Amino acid sequence: MKRFTSKLFILTVCVAVTSIPNMVFGQEAPPKFAVFHLNGQVIEKPQGETGFNFAGQPQTLQNLVEKFDQAKDDPEIRGILITVGQPGIGLAQIQELRQAINNVGKPVYVHVDSLSTGIYALASAAKHVSVTPTGDVWLMGFYMESPYLKGLLDKIHVEPDFVHIGDYKSAGETLYRTGPSEQAEENMNWLLDGLYDSLVKMIADSRFNGDLNKVRNIIDNAPYTAETAVEAGLIDSVKFRQDLVADLKAKYGDDLKFVHNYGKDDKQQVDFANPFAFFQVFADLMAGEKKPSEPCIAIIHVEGSIVTGSEDPSPFGGSSGAFSTTIRKALDKAADDDLVKGVVLRVNSPGGSALASEIIYDAVQRVRAKGKPVVASMGNVAASGGYYVSCGTDQIIADPATITASIGVVGGKIVTTAMWNSIGVDWFSYQRGNRANIMSSAAKWTEEERQEIQTWMEDVYKIFKGHIVEHRGKKLAKPIDEMAGGRVFSGTQALELGLVDELGTLDDAIERVADLASIADYDIRVMPKPKGLFDFIREGLDGGEEDSVRISSNVVRDLFTNNPSMMDTVLPAIKALDPQRAEVLMQSLTRLGLLHSESVILMTPSDFVIGYK
Repeated sequence: MKRFTSKLFILTVCVAVTSIPNMVFGQEAPPKFAVFHLNGQVIEKPQGETGFNFAGQPQTLQNLVEKFDQAKDDPEIRGILITVGQPGIGLAQIQELRQAINNVGKPVYVHVDSLSTGIYALASAAKHVSVTPTGDVWLMGFYMESPYLKGLLDKIHVEPDFVHIGDYKSAGETLYRTGPSEQAEENMNWLLDGLYDSLVKMIADSRFNGDLNKVRNIIDNAPYTAETAVEAGLIDSVKFRQDLVADLKAKYGDDLKFVHNYGKDDKQQVDFANPFAFFQVFADLMAGEKKPSEPCIAIIHVEGSIVTGSEDPSPFGGSSGAFSTTIRKALDKAADDDLVKGVVLRVNSPGGSALASEIIYDAVQRVRAKGKPVVASMGNVAASGGYYVSCGTDQIIADPATITASIGVVGGKIVTTAMWNSIGVDWFSYQRGNRANIMSSAAKWTEEERQEIQTWMEDVYKIFKGHIVEHRGKKLAKPIDEMAGGRVFSGTQALELGLVDELGTLDDAIERVADLASIADYDIRVMPKPKGLFDFIREGLDGGEEDSVRISSNVVRDLFTNNPSMMDTVLPAIKALDPQRAEVLMQSLTRLGLLHSESVILMTPSDFVIGYK
């Protein structure tokens, strides 16, 4: 996004464009439709460029929204056609894309072979929804489930030992229980109510004049064939894609052109018919980008579990996680760069390390101390540590379906002595210092040790709540203790409680920073800039940073070393049969690795699957 510095220049361009509408050598240019195909994972944090536009590279949410904005302002584009494969997209991301569709101001058509709940929520924002004959509409609502791993850990003789601060802070329950506690069940039902209400409102506003009860009744009587979905008012037509294209040509003219891959950067497309084209592209890429010279707003991503240390760079994408040193350096650079006028902290994280969250929180305050506004933009989830890093910003903007809050602390360790004994390994220990073994995996805490750990964690919890009260005290609808304790809320619920300031998108957050910084003309810069293949070639692959810290996936695998077939055979088979559950299972097991590294964590109550179909 770039705003031009001269209003007169904008006026001149508008006159020039409108004075020669769609004219090519004296003839009117054919009408065009931009075509978007939604398929594969929609990611938040940009990846480094490989150097060429290969198919299958994941798209960022921000890039998709920018393409819709580009189509809105493109005088050659008469409308948009969206086709849908199997996109991986969260409910909050769906709401942001719906907003982008609503803002286009041009007819948007959607064609799909089959519709699930989440994709229908997105498609319903369009002018016309078409489904292939014999297709189906699975507008079923939400089904949520969480894994409980006590039985699995019992089988390998591993015993978790946890302390929670906050009755609703149930992040460790999945490891030592076979089902939720009463508080955890109450919490998740409250959250699911909020998400479901958001879904119903989206569909009602788009298709049924705000009639919430009608939508709930439609959902309760699903699924629908394509034909019965038309009768229910869910979709507009039952057509093969070719027939929808023919209808559009009949309406807009036989010369209607469909622009596939609309908005794609053609600068790095290679003309292989030209033997020198590749070398020219290679030279351009090796030259690198020019140093920024315009005022800008920085977008800094907090994506994934929050951990200490630096991101491990790779020419094909970074490490999975939000690394405190990497994010802290980006915030420090934004604070010191005179061209950066403000920061959007884009948070899509379930939390993680308390220490790493504090490091990021402190770096945010240092940016604000330089007089630069910081606005938090919450994605699918910004809970626990994700809320911790957000609470000290100038404003917090969440999507209605954002999962947030979870203000509480959990800590513990994994006791593995019985596991080792089961395979014939005995350990003999030596100790100096009364509490030298307090975090050892050899034995559970004594009551004295447990009290010491709890006191320590209560101090962390007090700091967490103190940050919230300091920055949001007058905005809170209730005393902090009535909203903390690990309770989780949707973005809409958090707004009512004063935990966030407004509901909106990433673009709304950017505009809010611009307003707070009193600037109208600016570029957008992602910091740190994602590194691609040619960045590493230019830098000579000179290695990572000394303060890099890794949470190895082997920590999880090591728990199963006495039964390698479980990891090597059973889990891959489960992933093939039930990929959603397998993914959530591995997320839960990864908590063990995080605890191994951090001991005290700020995480959402549990990992869970929300089924859209």
